[in-house]
Amino acid sequence: MFYYGWMVSRYRDLERGELATLVPELLLMGQLIDRSGMAWCISSLGREGMLRVAIEEWMAASPIYTARMQRALNFQGTDVVTIFKGLQLDIGAPPQFMDFRYHVTDPNHGTFHLDHCGALMDVEPMGDAYVKGMCHDIEDPTFDATAVATNPKAQVRPVHRPPRTPPDRQPHCMWTVTIDESHEPVGESVGCTRNRDTHAASIVLDPIEEAEEGMSDYSGPLLSDLDFAAFSRSALARIADEVCLQMHLLNLGFGRAVSARLEPDGAAEVGAKQLRGIAGIGAERIHRALRLPGGVTGAVAVLRLHPLLNPAAYVAAEFTGDGFTVRRSPAHDDGAWITRCGPRAVEPLQAIVRAVDPHLDVLVEGDESEWSCRVVERDEPAEEFGEVAVTRLSTGSSFEFEPRHSLPITPIG
Repeated sequence: MFYYGWMVSRYRDLERGELATLVPELLLMGQLIDRSGMAWCISSLGREGMLRVAIEEWMAASPIYTARMQRALNFQGTDVVTIFKGLQLDIGAPPQFMDFRYHVTDPNHGTFHLDHCGALMDVEPMGDAYVKGMCHDIEDPTFDATAVATNPKAQVRPVHRPPRTPPDRQPHCMWTVTIDESHEPVGESVGCTRNRDTHAASIVLDPIEEAEEGMSDYSGPLLSDLDFAAFSRSALARIADEVCLQMHLLNLGFGRAVSARLEPDGAAEVGAKQLRGIAGIGAERIHRALRLPGGVTGAVAVLRLHPLLNPAAYVAAEFTGDGFTVRRSPAHDDGAWITRCGPRAVEPLQAIVRAVDPHLDVLVEGDESEWSCRVVERDEPAEEFGEVAVTRLSTGSSFEFEPRHSLPITPIG
C-alpha cells in the first residue's frame, strides 16, 4: 500500500506554550472516550457487557502505548518509578482529573493514591454496582496490564477503594505496586496481541530534537506533577502525537470488543455514536483551551489539531484555508476513526465544527479513497448532537486544569 509520505507533526506549528496547554487537554480527551462510548455499550449490551468491553479495550491498548511513550521520552526501565512515569503520560490517568499522588519506597515497592478521581465522580451517582464495576472489575486486570509494559512481575493491589465508606472518604483510593520475582508473570491479552499488528502500534513519529530549549525527555527523577511547560517544543509535539495514538489504539480495541458482541450494523452504530460524542467535546475543549478564533478559521484550526486527524504520519490530511483533503493512509488500513468519516458520514465533522459555532457546517465531496471537507456557515444554528450531550454529562467536559509546582519524588524508605 502506498502512502503519501512521512509527514512532520502538525503540532509542530504550535508555540511551546500552546503545546504545554494542549497536551493535558489531549490526555483528558482520551479519558473521555469512554464517557462517550460506554453509554451506548450499556444500551446495547447491558452493564456486564459494557464492563467486558472496557476491560478488553484498555488491556488491548495500554501495554502498547505505554511502551511507546517510554521509548519516545527515554525512561525505559523495569522499576516502580518507570511504571509511575508511564501513568503520568497515560490517557487512563489524565493529570489532575485523575489526581494520582505517588510514593516510592525502593525500586520494587511504591504506592499511589487518588486525591481526586474524575471517573469516580462520573459513576458514583449511578450507584454502587457501577462503582464496583469500575473500581474493582475493570481496574484489577487493567492496572496489571498497564504495569506489564514495564515489568511482567509487577502487581498493583488495592489498600482501599470505592464504593467509599464513609461516603466522603479521602483519598478516593490507594494502591500498592510491588515487583517480586516470585510473582506469576502477567501476560498480554489476545486483544493486545491483535493490536500489535496495527500501524498505530508501530508507526514511526518525528524524533525529538535534543538541541531545543527545555526537557527533551523524562530520563530524570520522577516528578510529583509533570510541568509540561518544562518540555521542549519538539518533545511536546511528540508527546501530543503519542497521546493521539493512545486514543487510536484504545478505539481499535473498543471496536473489536464491541464487534465481538454485536452484529456488524449494531457495532458500527455504537462506534459512530462514540466518535460523534468525543469529536464534539474534544473540539470544544481544544477550542476553549487554546483560545482559538471563531468562524471558519477557528473551526479549521481545531480540525487540524483534533486527534481524529492526527498524528500526521498516521492520518493523511492536507489543510487549506477553509478545509482539508483526506487521502488513503495507515489509519484507513487499521479501520481507525477516519474510516467513520467521509461523504456518507459527515456527522463527526459536523460535531467538531459546531463545537466552535453552531452555525458552522461541512460540505464533503469525493469517495472513500480521497475526499475533501470544506467548512461553511449556515444562517440557522444546528442543534447539538445527542451523543455530544451525553458525553457532556461527564465532569471532564468542563474540568479546568490549575497551575502546579513539580517536585522530585525521592524514595521514602
